[in-house]
Amino acid sequence: MPVPAGVICRVVSMLIVRKTAGVFAKPPKRNVYGFLRSLRVCPGVLSPPKLVLGIETSCDDTAAAVVDDTGRVWGEAIHSQTEVHLKTGGIVPPVAQQLHRENIERVVEEALSASRVSARDLSAIATTVKPGLALSLGVGLSFSLQLVNQFKKPFIPIHHMEAHALTIRLINNVEFPFLVLLISGGHCLLALVRGVSDFLLLGQSLDIAPGDMLDKIGFLSVTHTGVKTHGDPPALALHVPGLQVARRLSLINHPEYSTMSGGKAIERLAKEGNRFHFTLNPPMQTAKNCNFSFTGLQHVIDKLIERKEKEEGIEKGQILSSAADIAAAVQHVTACHLATRTHRAILFCKQRELLPPANAVLVVSGGVASNLYIRRALEIVAKATQCTLLCPPPRLCTDNGIMIAWNGIERLRAGLGILHEVEDFRYEPKCPLGVDISKEVAEAAIKVPQLKMTI
Repeated sequence: MPVPAGVICRVVSMLIVRKTAGVFAKPPKRNVYGFLRSLRVCPGVLSPPKLVLGIETSCDDTAAAVVDDTGRVWGEAIHSQTEVHLKTGGIVPPVAQQLHRENIERVVEEALSASRVSARDLSAIATTVKPGLALSLGVGLSFSLQLVNQFKKPFIPIHHMEAHALTIRLINNVEFPFLVLLISGGHCLLALVRGVSDFLLLGQSLDIAPGDMLDKIGFLSVTHTGVKTHGDPPALALHVPGLQVARRLSLINHPEYSTMSGGKAIERLAKEGNRFHFTLNPPMQTAKNCNFSFTGLQHVIDKLIERKEKEEGIEKGQILSSAADIAAAVQHVTACHLATRTHRAILFCKQRELLPPANAVLVVSGGVASNLYIRRALEIVAKATQCTLLCPPPRLCTDNGIMIAWNGIERLRAGLGILHEVEDFRYEPKCPLGVDISKEVAEAAIKVPQLKMTI
């Protein structure tokens, strides 16, 4: 039954006169037509799509987006802090917090303006509340709760890693269960995704993440006990020279790489190098589990660079002639380590019938998933295990508002974690993902056949 013309006219009129939160919604014709195409039409009923605003401030990017329950992105905005943190030598939490405070209102308004909808039209507001830098999470949560209270909207708290895991379902028809490898600057884990909030954790990094090694400068927290710990420092943060490869190779002093993140610089430089010039062994080769470790490898690389500096007679800050070869070797050993642990996870899941025997799906997401060399290594594993490898496009691998809004849609559909009372709600800087069965994986002690990593 066709929608009455009078009803359509009223909808268009409402769109034109309605205000957003400080922004007038005056959509051009193409947006009105797009909106009408997205309406679900039943006999005698005109039903608008559900819209979720997603807000992301877990680390150093301020991002927001509006996504509907068909997967359509209505609008997005993002402010990157990369340039500032490159100058300071790493992410300083108070600096990140201040930049979030300065930009969050503008970013959210831009996302709403691009979407051409009012905050009053939203079905819910979804926000990253765990895990992440405490000071950064606090900014996003505080701003979101103001919107929730002002517009009387449901609030959907989002687990950052769950959002990364489910992003693939925005662009691909991926059914549960599937295996996910999440690799970023702050996380490295393997999990079986059985549902929107149903995860089995198979393994995770025992120390730092691959992005920490390739990209970020480390922090040392000085506590009253004198213990040094990685993470978001509560008070005094000291930069630790030489803790990450890109900075240790002084790539920031090279004009071609000075504006890139460390991870991107390593990937670009590695294309010019020969990985066979240096032999680096993957960590944990005798441990038959799905955990990861990168600190030992980082130490070996630091010693290698120190030795080459002495051989070439250069000081720290200058670029080694062998920098490209070192970058290539580091990238390759990182890819092999990730590939081996992922291979074991697939074999374990198939052995326990947690994944279908044929056409199982391996999803790789997170910022490090943008590295094409690492993707190719994982393609070799996927082919050997008869899995389909799926990765979100690079812009959805890094932190963004779209994945948070989409996770909100997924939870809205499933009726999970939707809050109507938000008084005294708190963020969680550290938070596990799902049920940890890594000990069960280790007890299985699955031997992984050696694959030829010709990339």
